[in-house]
Amino acid sequence: MSITVSNISKSYKKVQALQNISFEVKEGELFGLIGPDGAGKTTLFRILTTLLIANEGFATVANFDVVADYKKIRNSVGYMPGKFSLYQDLTVEENLNFFATIFGTTIKENYDLIKDIYVQIEPFKDRRAGKLSGGMKQKLALCCALIHKPKVLFLDEPTTGVDPVSRKEFWEMLKRLQQKGITILVSTPYMDEAALCDRIALIQNGKILQMDTPQAIVKHYPKQIYNVRANNTYQLLNNLKAYTYNHSVYPFGEFVHYTDSRVDFNPSDLYKYLESKNLRNIEIEKTEPTIEDTFMELAK
Repeated sequence: MSITVSNISKSYKKVQALQNISFEVKEGELFGLIGPDGAGKTTLFRILTTLLIANEGFATVANFDVVADYKKIRNSVGYMPGKFSLYQDLTVEENLNFFATIFGTTIKENYDLIKDIYVQIEPFKDRRAGKLSGGMKQKLALCCALIHKPKVLFLDEPTTGVDPVSRKEFWEMLKRLQQKGITILVSTPYMDEAALCDRIALIQNGKILQMDTPQAIVKHYPKQIYNVRANNTYQLLNNLKAYTYNHSVYPFGEFVHYTDSRVDFNPSDLYKYLESKNLRNIEIEKTEPTIEDTFMELAK
């Protein structure tokens, strides 16, 4: 296993950031840690990259203990924090050379690993990092995290605040890195990115809610979901929440996702109820569950 986490707990005064977290990541796997802000993702990443020490439990990364072998781990992993943390007054090329020198290597030595990414930022190699766009900053940060050819790559919310096109390109780059044998642990608040991982762990309030392949997690969703739409979405949301038989109600794009608590639910009953509330242009149709639906159900 590339990563083993066993009963990790971490608290800050009265805040319990992590509560008995356990999981394993196989060598060469792309593993996703999926959850909202404050779920504990960054704290866990900092423990696994030896920047924090857990209160309880133990963990290994690349077969090294995160406490006893912290120096070996730092030479074996790449870490890209959620906040852009490179030297903004240095140019693209200067940042890369700096991080390569720290690890006793050169850009040329490991160029084969970063070339697919670097060719996209090479036209801006003389531009200061602070003047790059959000997508270019992320690509530069990824290059710097890879420059020493790590065995395990940690990416903490790498696409937050990045435009949709850059997000898509970034995940394509991760897939190519995975093909080169690098184990990747990525965290994200974006539920749609979960489907791009081999396996995921849904995390909330420092606890893992569920862990499996994205397909298996969706497959075991317990209810039939309905897309509901009407002429007044705000009123529709409130009326559905007030409906006696609602099991779950939450906005989902242009629709409201609704599940009913009854086994023998008939959508026509709901239609009549909404009509009685003076809603118009009502639409109720079955839809397939997503990772986000599963998370909402587990987090209730």
